[in-house]
Amino acid sequence: MSILEHVQLKNVFRYFEEISQIPHGSYHTEAIGAYLVQFAQDHGFWHKKDEAGNVIIVKEASKGYEASETVILQGHMDMVCEKEADAAVDMEKEGLKLYVEDGFLKAKGTTLGGDDGIALAYALAILDDDSLQCPRLEAVFTTNEEVGLLGAMALDASELKGRILLNIDSDLEGHFLTSCAGGLTARTHIPVSYRNMEGVGVLLTLCGLSGGHSGSEIDKEHANAVIELGRILSGLSGELSFGIAGLCGGLKDNAIPRKAEASLVASQKDIGRLKEAVGEITKCLQKEYALSEPDLTVEISILEEKTYDALDGDSMKRVLFYLRHVPNGVCHMSMALKGLVETSLNAGIMKLCQDGFFIDSSVRSSVESRKQDLADQLKGLSEFLGGKTTLEGSYPAWEYCKESKLREKAADVWQKLYGTKPVFEAIHAGLECGIFYERIPNLEAISFGPDNFDIHTPKERLNIASAERVYRFLAELLRELK
Repeated sequence: MSILEHVQLKNVFRYFEEISQIPHGSYHTEAIGAYLVQFAQDHGFWHKKDEAGNVIIVKEASKGYEASETVILQGHMDMVCEKEADAAVDMEKEGLKLYVEDGFLKAKGTTLGGDDGIALAYALAILDDDSLQCPRLEAVFTTNEEVGLLGAMALDASELKGRILLNIDSDLEGHFLTSCAGGLTARTHIPVSYRNMEGVGVLLTLCGLSGGHSGSEIDKEHANAVIELGRILSGLSGELSFGIAGLCGGLKDNAIPRKAEASLVASQKDIGRLKEAVGEITKCLQKEYALSEPDLTVEISILEEKTYDALDGDSMKRVLFYLRHVPNGVCHMSMALKGLVETSLNAGIMKLCQDGFFIDSSVRSSVESRKQDLADQLKGLSEFLGGKTTLEGSYPAWEYCKESKLREKAADVWQKLYGTKPVFEAIHAGLECGIFYERIPNLEAISFGPDNFDIHTPKERLNIASAERVYRFLAELLRELK
């Protein structure tokens, strides 16, 4: 059954359904870009696709709106592709399996891509609606937002005439964002050496964690599987002699890792004590995370006895030292805005390979100097251990403007429609608004969206009624911007 059977705004969800059948994870947005270009061609709109894959579609002003300020509608094409371990789907090649449950739109076994597929669906529905009276529109669809705002960074913003930006990349209805953190990706590499080690293979799997967005969820005390696995291994190393043959954890630098694994090598006589020690540490973690991670567990699998390639003593010490001493989670809270995380770090992806130990981390801060200071700490730690950290995809913060006519208009429209005052707030997550704000003089911007929960996880769910209310607000706001 199509999801259109469950919704009122057929056009919005028809486009969302079409988008969901096109694989569009980060770095794989060619097909969705082609879809957008075809849409523009079919409707006779001026359009452009740049070398980064960004697509701009322009719809001229309605009659009577010719003198109105051009409005930029903006969202990103790519989604975070995460799935459950037993989900038999190749997200690089297959579409999503959408379904509706209890008023929520979901995808079976995978992330939904409401972040930011709903922005694309909204914009296409607006562009397709000839009955809507509104100013000239510049719909800007960017690529690779989830991996460092890369598309927006490559966009030539000088081609845009709009000085009003409506960014549709937020996930709480009635909450309008007015500033955001800047950030970067830190890629750490520590060289390692191996030795032959005879013993029993032991696979430790830390799993059952909630994960979540490394910006908006970083203050929720969700356990980071990579960091906590390092804690377990460090604790074991103080009691037992073992080797490390493999490490892996996390899928995206901007998603809090839900699972991490360590392949160990131990003597047969130590297996019983190893199990006991892991059990003791697990109980400690379960007590500490009783409220935020009720399903935390550590699984132990005993493998065959043979000769393994394991880290030599020095390499193992350096890897464990890094995992125990790397900053992680909330580093500073804002003193200017109560309750706002100012600076944070998420160790998002861990891999142990033949040529080294690798960690990709997401660094965020609304204060540029502290963002750089945290990056310098990572560089210093890795250099101390004989490695190096390279910084990529740095993007600016979006600063708060005390006065905004756009903000006032949005508040008036929302209250007129729904009888409640909207909330205006800052967010610790990175938004493309910061890049547009830096590059377009006198830009006014807000970011908003419908209720979309557990983004970047397979539990992601979009509230259908909320999505419909926010779309009606968007259409009415455009009518009012005359």
